[in-house]
Amino acid sequence: MGTLQTWRKAYGALKDSTKVGLAKVNSEFKELDIAIVKATNHVECPPKERHVRRIFAATSVVRPRADVAYCIYALARRLSKTRNWTVALKTLIVIHRLLREGDPTFKEEFLSYSYRGNILQISNFKDDSSPLAWDCSAWVRTYALFLEERLECFRTLKYDIEAERLIRSPQSSGKKISCKIQGHSRTRTLGCADLLDQLPALQQLLFRLIGCQPEGGACANYLIQYALALVLKESFKIYCSINDGIINLVDMFFEMPKYDAIKALEIYKRAGQQAENLSDFYEFCKHLDLARNFQFPTLRQPPPSFLATMEEYIREAPRIGSEYQEKNLLTYNQEEAPPESEKPVEEQKEEQPAEPEEQPEPEAQAAEPEPQPITTGDLLGLDEISPVAAELEQSNMLALAIVAPGEDTKSSTTTDLLGGNTTGWELALVTTPSNNTSHVVESKL
Repeated sequence: MGTLQTWRKAYGALKDSTKVGLAKVNSEFKELDIAIVKATNHVECPPKERHVRRIFAATSVVRPRADVAYCIYALARRLSKTRNWTVALKTLIVIHRLLREGDPTFKEEFLSYSYRGNILQISNFKDDSSPLAWDCSAWVRTYALFLEERLECFRTLKYDIEAERLIRSPQSSGKKISCKIQGHSRTRTLGCADLLDQLPALQQLLFRLIGCQPEGGACANYLIQYALALVLKESFKIYCSINDGIINLVDMFFEMPKYDAIKALEIYKRAGQQAENLSDFYEFCKHLDLARNFQFPTLRQPPPSFLATMEEYIREAPRIGSEYQEKNLLTYNQEEAPPESEKPVEEQKEEQPAEPEEQPEPEAQAAEPEPQPITTGDLLGLDEISPVAAELEQSNMLALAIVAPGEDTKSSTTTDLLGGNTTGWELALVTTPSNNTSHVVESKL
């Protein structure tokens, strides 16, 4: 087994020296390629600082954007082609340090490069050369997920948490992440909409950070602990931003509409759960060798009693919102309408009894023994009888009456219309029929 490991180390050193020689001959960015190969070689130790500084100089603000883009391309090529966990982890460490300590131009170019193809998606990476390499490969994949989520958080927040300068407040809140962190972060002064967008992104980043807990043989590896120390340094400011955001969220919670209040409640619940998980993660890291250089904070979980108050507010949110709306409408009507003293007394008396007069109708319907079926009614109004139509129908019925031409019982209206000289069938059309139905009328031809 020892011979196999020695052979692998010798083979890795040969590959590194070969790539350095090829970079000296064929590369246009000679110094940058050599620095990348030497910073991410097969030696199981952290990248040397002088090689990392050369990469920093190649991606600085004074350099052209083409040099920065080539550096990202070279790191992506190095990460995609290797099958050794040491080379992959050292490449991720260089990228992480560039994101933390590099110039903003590197972050911008790296973000634009990720739209074309994310170089941090190495979910299929595996080094099965040994049991240690197997455990370390799993942690390398988790570390890459954290860096990918860090880049996504930078895209959402539009600023880097690690590069943010905390705003010093004259009143100390008493909640310090460590002895070096004072003041409050930007999330303390955000509005409701921005806060509900940024807090889930920060909580997802903290979730990926807590997932970077090594397992198996990777816990005692020095290179793994070196990368884990970089992750721990970022956990303090991430937790500080989330904590300040939760304080800001609580301050404006009881002024939110129901939909925003539900989202805020989910954020508050997740913050309490993540505080407990982060505390367990810190307890694990205290037993490692890297804990000698860190001062871990004491995390406090949100009180559960306040959680019950928030849930009660959400249940009462529609009723409370309607009361607020009624109050606003009432004040608006009072401003627009004239005061009650200016209204006539008769109008005030007429407006008061208007409501109880409309109430008895449902009571009468309730007294009926059997409910009537619902009908659509006469939509065209054919069943309605207008007085004009009734009068016309009655006049048409007079045409069927047969009255003798010599009868003296003529109505006043008939004599007025026809001048009293009508005879025969003309008289039968307009003359009112007799009310005596038993009388027999003789017909004359």
